[in-house]
Parts: sequence; structure tokens; C-alpha cells
Amino acid sequence: MTAPHGADSEVGRLRTVMLHRPGDELKRLTPRNNDKLLFDGIPWVARAQDEHDAFAEALRIRDVEVLYLTELLTESLADEAARASAIETTLADLDIGGTMRGYLAGLLGDAPPEELTTHLTTGIRNDEVRGGFGLVTSLLPHDAFLIDPLPNLLFTRDSSVWVRDRVAITSLAMPARKRETQLTELIYHFHPRFAATPRIHGHHYEHVEGGDVLLLAPGVIAVGVGERTTPAGAERLAMQVFDNDLAHTVLAVPIAQERATMHLDTVCTMVDADKVVMYPNVANTLTAYAVTPDGRADDGSLLLRVADAEPFLVAAAKALEIDTLHHIDTGLDPVTAEREQWDDGNNTLAVAPRVAMAYERNDETNSRLEDAGIEVVRIAGSELGSGRGGPRCMSCPIARDPLP
Repeated sequence: MTAPHGADSEVGRLRTVMLHRPGDELKRLTPRNNDKLLFDGIPWVARAQDEHDAFAEALRIRDVEVLYLTELLTESLADEAARASAIETTLADLDIGGTMRGYLAGLLGDAPPEELTTHLTTGIRNDEVRGGFGLVTSLLPHDAFLIDPLPNLLFTRDSSVWVRDRVAITSLAMPARKRETQLTELIYHFHPRFAATPRIHGHHYEHVEGGDVLLLAPGVIAVGVGERTTPAGAERLAMQVFDNDLAHTVLAVPIAQERATMHLDTVCTMVDADKVVMYPNVANTLTAYAVTPDGRADDGSLLLRVADAEPFLVAAAKALEIDTLHHIDTGLDPVTAEREQWDDGNNTLAVAPRVAMAYERNDETNSRLEDAGIEVVRIAGSELGSGRGGPRCMSCPIARDPLP
């Protein structure tokens, strides 16, 4: 028996989560390509796998069902229509010439589901093929990727977000990550487990990334707008959740274009219904525009009311109809706060109200959380953190208990 799919908050008891265990795609990273593939470092893959296995086991100990993205993908690719869709979308944007494209179409088409999953996630290098040679591939370096690997699959939060009983397929902004949402959408469309799941948004729409979407409470969603999520993406998502009666307020939160604050969840995550852990350098400057539905135009299209900007904590408390949204600072002093912000101190995963998973290395932040009454489940992340993401980034909640 599986729990119903869906989530209406960040802190309801977690029942089912989708993870991606680090695989051979991380072994494709080199000092020459890691920037292009959006990884800050070159991880020790075996250690990253050990750390991730411990993360998954910590979830299972708390009765959380763990699903793996590649297993779901392989099971989905048993469907011939899914295979055709995966191959078509993968080859569509490749600048490899018609000769190699035709060869790869045959190679991928003949691969059994598990092997096809490997090709789609780990990539294919020029020196790994045995045919399709033409001018394009003759001029490419031997170690050039014909199909790029997807090392950021580790961060399953970004490519989909559940909003109540619907799944929003996001649209990732960076070219190196575009195929992640295409594969995720394929899973939700073709896997038998999700056959009846209504979907909103989609990889072909304006950019919205899951790390920018926080379900503050039933009916209240915060959306970071900055480097990865565009204003147009936030607007479209707001109109979709209003049209489907999934929320009554969306808070659009401008995010500074800084390396350590890529997504909203890199500076703020929820650890209780009225508590967030927050990077102190933004606590007093982060703002929000409250967006609410404002009737319909003559043609039936939804109209939006956009309130003036207010401090984020104030706007969030108003939307939540509480006196105060309490915030717990990362670190104990400015230097520690800066270091633990870089080490994903804010990127916690709530597994229940007042229970959060966090990287063990952030001692000061974890101590502040415990002083505030939050149980901290510490996990190792020396290698997992090399892609700049913590427990929240590495997890896509598929089912949570509703909040009262």
C-alpha cells in the first residue's frame, strides 16, 4: 500500500520521497567540464554514494518510502511510447549532424530499458560510439560528449514540485539541466504509479525551478524569482495554482543574483509550521510581493492582484494568518553564517513538524535549530555538497501528511 500522492506544506510528515543515488554521471565530471555541467567540484563518487545511502536509510528509519528516479525511469521506458518520446527529446537539440543523429537514434532505440536509462543519464562520448562517423564527429575531440551527462539529477527537488494532489513539472533555466525536466515529465506521464496524477506547468513553459518553490502552508506558496526562476515563470505558476484552486496566495520573492543564493531554498527553508531557518544576511532585506486572484477578464482569463512589496517575514506571516513567522539564523556570527550558508546550512529537509535533516558539518546552525526546539537528524555531506545542495535539494517529496 502506498500513501496518496501530494503535499500541502514543507513540514507535514513525509511519507514518500524521490531521490537519485549518485551514479556514473558524476564520474564524467572533470576540471574542464564541471563549470559547464554546473558542479563546483569533482566529487569522490564512492564516498558520495555512501553518504547518499546513509541519507536514504535515515529516511527509511522514519518510515519514509524512498523511490529512486532512475528506477522509475527504467520502469517507464518499458513503454514503447515512453521510449520514443525519450529518444526524440534527447536528440532534438543536439548539434551533432544528421549522420550521428541517425546512428544514435538506432543505438538508443535498440537499447533495453536499463541501458537506455544509463545512456540518457550518464551520456555518450564521441570515443564511445562505433558508427555514425561524419564530418561533425571527425572534428570533435575524442572525449567530447555527444549526449551530455546529467550530474545534477542528484537534486531531484528542482525538476518537479507537488502542490496538493498535482505535480508541477518545472522548467529548468540552464541548458545543462534542460533534459532533467523532460525525463521527470516522462516518469509522471508514463509510469503506472502516476498514471492518474494531474500535472501543471511543464518543461516547455517559462522557467520555474523547484528549489525556488516553498509550500509555506496549505494555500500559501512562496516562489523565488532570480537567477533560475523568471518573473514570467512565477506568474504562470501563480495563475495555474489559482485556476486549479491549489492556493489562495503566492508570494513572489526577488532573490539576489549571488552564487551562494541560487534558489530561495538556499537562503530559507521551513522547519515547523511557523519557523524557518534563514541566512541572516538576507533576513532583513528579503522582500515579497503578495499575489492573489482578482476576478476574470471579459474573455475569462484570470486577473491577478499584486500587492506592494513588504519584508518577506511580514508578508509571509500575513498570508499564513499568524502573528510572527519565526526565523532561526544560520550560524552564530557573521563569519560562521557566511561559511555555513555556503555549506548548505539553510537547506534542510523537514521530515515532520520540528524534525529536520541537515548536514552534520554545520554545527552552529544545527545547535541553533536544537535550541529552538527542532530535532536535527544529522547526515554526512562532504561529497554530496560538492554540487552546492543540501538535503532539501536532494529530495522531491511525493507524499506528505496534510497539516491541520
